[in-house]
Amino acid sequence: MKAALVGADGTLLHEARRATGRDRGAEAVVETILGFTADLYAYGGEHLGAGAVAAGVAVPGIVDAEHGIAVYAANLGWRDVPLRKLIGERLGGIPVALGHDVRTGGLAEGRIGAGKGADRFLFVPLGTGIAGAIGIAGTIEAGAHGYAGEIGHIVVRPDGPDCGCGQRGCLETLASAAAVSRAWAAASGDPDADAADCAEAVAAGDPAALRVWQDAVDALAAGLVTALTLLDPRTLIIGGGLAEAGETLFTPLRAAVEERVTFQKLPLIVPAALGDTAGCLGAGLLAWDLLFTEVSA
Repeated sequence: MKAALVGADGTLLHEARRATGRDRGAEAVVETILGFTADLYAYGGEHLGAGAVAAGVAVPGIVDAEHGIAVYAANLGWRDVPLRKLIGERLGGIPVALGHDVRTGGLAEGRIGAGKGADRFLFVPLGTGIAGAIGIAGTIEAGAHGYAGEIGHIVVRPDGPDCGCGQRGCLETLASAAAVSRAWAAASGDPDADAADCAEAVAAGDPAALRVWQDAVDALAAGLVTALTLLDPRTLIIGGGLAEAGETLFTPLRAAVEERVTFQKLPLIVPAALGDTAGCLGAGLLAWDLLFTEVSA
């Protein structure tokens, strides 16, 4: 878990990390979060002159932000955890915002990161899976049911691999860091090889690595052009582990997207700027938004 004390302008004032401890069970993870928030609040009072005036938390899975409930997270074993209420009680009743991890990271990238100044952006982190956050005028569009932005489940190869969602050929089965790792492990004959190894081999000119990499880039470009057609973003921000390959990814990706667009306007395609601090910075922005909303109301 990553946490931060964040100023009203998005400045990172203090950062801390702690093991999630999910092997101890869902209830233990919740208690770890509550203890972490309490310690962070106390740190503010001791070192910055005041405790936090609001709190934000970003979690994976299905999130009911309106009611402050972590509805479901498979990797944490959660169902219907009232996190907003629990954290508020632990911190003496200060306002608490709850958000989805990818959308919260996208909020930070859009406001103070790679999308700063863009009125419309799409944030796409390429990690174990692929998700997305749709930025509109400084906010993130969650959709009617909180499912907006799930670009990883656009079908780009109908005859492709089975996906955990029940479909075949979803984008994340072909172009996520995990998918590239699987493909390169098979192509190289090294079961321990991963996407970073593949990127290194691509940079060295390995023909097998180039084939694996281009297959992933082509699938990614197909999914992104579908998203561009629907959303028309001004900036497309690519993050996550696969983006750490730098121009090894971005040069062929920009070319592949440009080849596929017809009438669509080509957005600026840029790497994410905030790295793995995006989530906790975004959670801080959510917390400040709560206060600004209360003041304006």
